[in-house]
Amino acid sequence: MAVIEINRQTETKPSRSRGVDAKLEVLVIPVSDVDRAKAFYARLGWRLDADFASGDDWRVIQFTPPGSACSVIFGKNVTAAVPGSARGLYLVVSDLEAARQDLLDRGVEVSAPFHGDGDVHAGPDEPYLFGSVRVSGADPKRGSYASFAAFSDPDGNGWLFQEITTRLPGRVASDSTTFASTTDLAAALRRAALAHGEHETRSGGHDENWADWYADYIVREQAGQPLPI
Repeated sequence: MAVIEINRQTETKPSRSRGVDAKLEVLVIPVSDVDRAKAFYARLGWRLDADFASGDDWRVIQFTPPGSACSVIFGKNVTAAVPGSARGLYLVVSDLEAARQDLLDRGVEVSAPFHGDGDVHAGPDEPYLFGSVRVSGADPKRGSYASFAAFSDPDGNGWLFQEITTRLPGRVASDSTTFASTTDLAAALRRAALAHGEHETRSGGHDENWADWYADYIVREQAGQPLPI
């Protein structure tokens, strides 16, 4: 069994302790040509937040992916890391094919969907597969967390789309449902509509309380709880 399957079946219990909030908001990526990197990330459709310079010796640029609470920065004399050395930078999406098509429409090269399988380590260039080998195609079971696509910036910094539709238990509070974008919310509504149609077929009648059913489904799905039937 692949490691990712084991992780998906492991019960995750939320901590009862409350510490100081520490929100990850910025990642630094190393690039060799600042203007070339700026043009690339702008082409992705990411929001340009800042482009500051101090003479010829220092410059920092910040971009934020759509719907993300975390931004990336790069520039001149921002980091001593080797340009292109960043790997396994995750971008979580609710619809892998839609995310891929968006990049293709923008003229950005992106890999075909793939998933991890087996017990052979993927090697230093694919640490994100956690001990599995890359297998072509999306996960056959279309499991949450299991399907990927990859692309790189001009320096070779490696980005990943990871499709997540249902969070593991404890990853989202049961009384809190949030969406990073209207696209994610629409995708959740479509999944709820499909599941509700199956529910009506099983029950043999029209459910007038469909709005309550949708709401219950979406909250449970995001919290990783058992779904209504």
